Amino acid sequence: MTATTGRAGRREWIGLAVLLLPTLVLTMDMGVLFFAVPYISTTLAPSGTEQLWIMDMYSFLLAGLLITMGALGDRIGRRRLLMVGAAGFAGASVLAAYADGAGQLIAARALLGVAGATVMPSTLALIRNMFHDPKQRQIALGAWGGILTAGATLGPVAGGLLLDHFWWGSVFLLAVPVMALVLLAGPVLLPEYRSPQRGGFDLLGAVLSLGAVLPLVYGVKTLAVDGWDVVAALAVLAGLLLGGAFYRRQRTAANPLLDLGLFRIRAFSGAITVNTVAMFAMMGFTLFTSQYLQLVKGMSPLTASLWSLVPSVGVGAAVGLSSALAGKVRPAVMMAGGFLIGATGFAMMTLVGKDSPLALVLTAAGVLAAGTVGTMTLTAELVVSSAPVERAGAASATSETAVELGSSLGIALLGAAGAAVYRSRLDGALPAGLDGEAARTAQDTLGGAVTVAAQLPARLGTDLLATARTAFTDGLHVAAVVGLVLAVGASLLAYRLMHHLPAAAPAPTAPDAAPATV
Repeated sequence: MTATTGRAGRREWIGLAVLLLPTLVLTMDMGVLFFAVPYISTTLAPSGTEQLWIMDMYSFLLAGLLITMGALGDRIGRRRLLMVGAAGFAGASVLAAYADGAGQLIAARALLGVAGATVMPSTLALIRNMFHDPKQRQIALGAWGGILTAGATLGPVAGGLLLDHFWWGSVFLLAVPVMALVLLAGPVLLPEYRSPQRGGFDLLGAVLSLGAVLPLVYGVKTLAVDGWDVVAALAVLAGLLLGGAFYRRQRTAANPLLDLGLFRIRAFSGAITVNTVAMFAMMGFTLFTSQYLQLVKGMSPLTASLWSLVPSVGVGAAVGLSSALAGKVRPAVMMAGGFLIGATGFAMMTLVGKDSPLALVLTAAGVLAAGTVGTMTLTAELVVSSAPVERAGAASATSETAVELGSSLGIALLGAAGAAVYRSRLDGALPAGLDGEAARTAQDTLGGAVTVAAQLPARLGTDLLATARTAFTDGLHVAAVVGLVLAVGASLLAYRLMHHLPAAAPAPTAPDAAPATV
């Protein structure tokens, strides 16, 4: 099919609905898993490090492969890559649902990350190709951004409903019927697009890109959780060296995966930086909130997920306000203000204790999410509209890579900081009467402490829970202080990077070029 440069018609809008389905599933995936973590901890008994890998492996591989898959989609066809990814995601979801050990679940999450990396850049790049009219494209991207918010909101609710009636693996099966629908409707409703400037595929660059992300993140996570370790330190060094090699490769390759010229577009590079910081702060703290509701307040997954809808009111208001002010207020002012609102939410989180009223926790979470999500609604249009259409796949993949890496590092580093504080607070503070194995389990994670407490005599179990929950909130406070400092710094950085942009959205840097006929 050959693209036109006119206004989108009925087929494009129906095709947009198809594109939003896998986006919804991928966004729900992390929120669904947040509420399944306590059940996974009880059933599979992962260590603290394994629990973090269960959470993070998906996002790390997703981040490591997005650039590769974005470039691959530009060459072989974005719809084709989307179909392959949808099939792979459905199959990996089944494997995750029926994993009978922590190692198998981590492996399944890795496959989900590989499949997810084919889906995300394809959806955003196809939107760029399907909607050439700026006003229509802004509406389409607004819908795409709304689905991201909806997925983050609905994920915990869907997970809570499933966990209230079925086993923990059921949360992964949500993706299967949705991806099946994409496989059926995609070939009929979605046009195929390929960049006319395809060239060869940089396989060495793909290896270097993945090789730079995984050892770096592994080393940082291990050092944060377990303290100094020679292997972890060498992994960090190896990741940095491979990252440098990837950069050099992209400068010299005839057909690089990542067009470094995109970063000379200030709107593009600024939007990516803002997105990365926002996701680091917000996603890094979401895990604390879900665990607090279940393990500190003692809520069931369903009850916790329903209460987690309350902060979405603030998120919805922030998204609506950002859309209303877009084109009237300079992006730098809106983004800086959004980060300051998020900083206020982090400051409120430092006041949360194990016996705090629920209203304080939910209000703090709502303020935090409203500030960061309101900021991120502005960046998708900046990324897409500032890059030429023939580089939409690379631009989308680069943006998604930054978002996923920020999200993953936020969960890993803030989660590791909280885990380190939790373990240090319990060191020597556990109630007398626990045997060695029970003490190690309780000191590893709060989920482990809850499991151990349920098997102890009433008085001993109550003492253990009180001590462990206090230690958890101490870790939450440390993570909140880190988030507060980061949000204030991000506010200054966003204004510095974006102050040159006018209130109106930037025009594309090059005329839309029609993709090749396929």
